[in-house]
Amino acid sequence: MKLHVWGGAGEHGRSCYLIAGERHRILFDCGVKKEDEGQYPLLDPEIIPQLTAVFLSHAHEDHSMALPLLYKQGYKGDIWTTKATVEQLSSYFASWGRYVKERGAERPYTEEHIAALKFRYLEDLVPVLQWAEMDLGEPGSGSDLPEIRLKWGRSGHLAGAVWLRLEVEGRRIFFSGDYSRESLLLAADSPMEDEAGEGGSPFSKGTGQRTGQNASHPAAKQAVWPTKPSGYAADLVIMDNAYGSDEETQEIKLKALERVARNTLEAGGHVLLPVPAYGRGQDMLVWACEQFDTCNLIVEENIWRGLQRLLDQPEWLLPQGRERIEQATASCLDRILVPSQDEERLEALVNKGPCLIFTADGMMESPKARWYFKHLAGNKRNAVIITGHAARHTFARNILEGGIKEVLCMVRHIRYKVHQGLPDVRKMLHEAPAVQTLLVHASKPKTDEVRRVLQGEGHQGVYSLRPGAELML
Repeated sequence: MKLHVWGGAGEHGRSCYLIAGERHRILFDCGVKKEDEGQYPLLDPEIIPQLTAVFLSHAHEDHSMALPLLYKQGYKGDIWTTKATVEQLSSYFASWGRYVKERGAERPYTEEHIAALKFRYLEDLVPVLQWAEMDLGEPGSGSDLPEIRLKWGRSGHLAGAVWLRLEVEGRRIFFSGDYSRESLLLAADSPMEDEAGEGGSPFSKGTGQRTGQNASHPAAKQAVWPTKPSGYAADLVIMDNAYGSDEETQEIKLKALERVARNTLEAGGHVLLPVPAYGRGQDMLVWACEQFDTCNLIVEENIWRGLQRLLDQPEWLLPQGRERIEQATASCLDRILVPSQDEERLEALVNKGPCLIFTADGMMESPKARWYFKHLAGNKRNAVIITGHAARHTFARNILEGGIKEVLCMVRHIRYKVHQGLPDVRKMLHEAPAVQTLLVHASKPKTDEVRRVLQGEGHQGVYSLRPGAELML
């Protein structure tokens, strides 16, 4: 069995990993990289029609926006993911289309290919943190395709985001997806095989047996498997290490963010916080309601809608997550403005006093983000705080590097953690031990540095690769 890196290792973006066995061809994610006109995975058109299963960890563009290429190149099967992920995808396809169009290019697929995407839901197959056996052979086909054992858990990155464990052709594989234990709202299940994850899970409460859709799902030959014994080790782990050797906790980063935001507001300035439509934006909005009890908040509709949607998805939240959202928003509801047109935005900036502004998207490629920047950049009392990755040639990266003239406002880069740094990787190495571990989601130099540190601590079988690389299991 061999791992083919089609994207995502040694770089930030276009997550795409092929597991090729004797009979199975399994793909984890199929995303893009927000650089230039858009960079796509190194897909092999001869292999795509042979894929036996495709899994999508979550909806973000760098994991999902190349999925239509699979159907363009002959894939006929399903994409296994969660209901929340599928619900979010349409907004990301629209955003990606705008990004490409603004650069005078076109997506390498059509709306017809997007419409061809076929999804099946992990939560209909088996409850979280339990094992299922998947029979992917077509009914009546006489296929003797080996079965796959699968287990999934919540990864804490955004609602619907998951990690995956697979047992296929005698090999054990763990894919972390984008993983974070430090969300203020979202639950993250431990990948450790001798525990059920921190705090349990609303998905699996009850009888723990096959019920409802699980019982009749065509791919579930036997939906629930017993927990594996302690010491369970994988042959391969594909592990999120987007933050490289960064060792700061969420608490440290939030203190830095609060300090800059509070100083700006007290000086009479506005604070612009560009964030993804789904993910850290909802966390940070609740945090802002709790920390700043006097200033007004301008919240764009898609971010506000994402927060309200979380109230209907308590299965993705921490045990007190729903209550925390309700309390935070109730405490500042009279200070929240959700504008629908530029006149409302401008009136708020002029007449509402210092404001915290939440707008999509995190790399400031959206028209609304640039509108706000245009109206804030000329005043040195204002601040723009980038809290995530800013890809090369994006608007956010451009202002961080001083590429735009006549900018008087403060521009800062302070992360809100939604990925793993070095301490998180150490913990996951303990919880998900493996013969071979591939660190992904960061540049090659950053990954090389982490690999050297881990080797110095006695960790063996840790890899740093580039797109196009292969790894024999």
